[in-house]
Amino acid sequence: MLKLVVKRLLSAIAVLFVVSLITFVVLLCIPGDPAQLILGVEATPEKVEALRASMGLDQPWYVQYMHWIQGVLTGNWGTSYLYGENVWTLICQRLPVTFSVALLSMAAALVVSAILGILAALKKGSPVDLLSRTVMQIGGAVPSFWLAMLFMLLFSSYLGWFPVTGYTAPGENFGAFLKCIALPSLVLAIGELGILIRIVRSSMLTALQQDFMMSANVKGLPPARAIVHYALRSAIIAPITISGMQLAKLLGGTVIVETIFALPGIGRLMLTAVEQRDIILLQGIVLFITSMVVLVSLVTDLAVMAANPTIRTGEETVQG
Repeated sequence: MLKLVVKRLLSAIAVLFVVSLITFVVLLCIPGDPAQLILGVEATPEKVEALRASMGLDQPWYVQYMHWIQGVLTGNWGTSYLYGENVWTLICQRLPVTFSVALLSMAAALVVSAILGILAALKKGSPVDLLSRTVMQIGGAVPSFWLAMLFMLLFSSYLGWFPVTGYTAPGENFGAFLKCIALPSLVLAIGELGILIRIVRSSMLTALQQDFMMSANVKGLPPARAIVHYALRSAIIAPITISGMQLAKLLGGTVIVETIFALPGIGRLMLTAVEQRDIILLQGIVLFITSMVVLVSLVTDLAVMAANPTIRTGEETVQG
């Protein structure tokens, strides 16, 4: 087990290095001179060149990368051109908003998909199965920006149940905070249902057809007990894996809902960085999101191995 954990950690470090390098090089190719953006269009060429030299922008790209990654490893993520603040500080300020929306949406999606997916598998061809298929189609086909505008029009403008836009911190008014993130979370949750219900339903159908279910029936175990103790344990592996990856995706995929609902999260901060050509801020956000994806993937792999020892044993056998 320890060898597998070390292997996963080394793989994660390698992925982060490659992604950080590619991201740095690609973002350097974005049109626009950071020094010119800071000083404005009226700045003289001499002042622009002097600022470029002080920022190290006149050095080769690999030297700039080494300076940047060294700063990241020592806790200095650089200073945003637009905000004049440390990039890590800006990310930490916006992180609670994005985490709240992503976690609430994933929790809602997991609960609904587990219920519908399991019932659809147990009652294949029933109205519940038809409902689950309908939800899968809607979740996979309807764009999130369209749902966001529809929900805003219906639940905010017409019914007045939720605020149209804006954000209230949980420390100020927790009830208002929940109302602010409810609709964005619902929009993201519906988008996740298309994938999660399909995975849960398919995994459950496969588990119900396994030999251990036949053995349980032969032994006279009650159907409910056989499903809970055998089918669910086998069917839970795939949903755990995919839910971890989907949560990681949500952390970087909240740009649309945060922009539409005017939430001060990381997604909206990233969009602002792109619009204003704030390269150093954009590099930090991309690296942070990538780190979260890798971390969640690592935790998911370890959780799957813990839930199903046969996977761990199989990998150790292959390595041996």
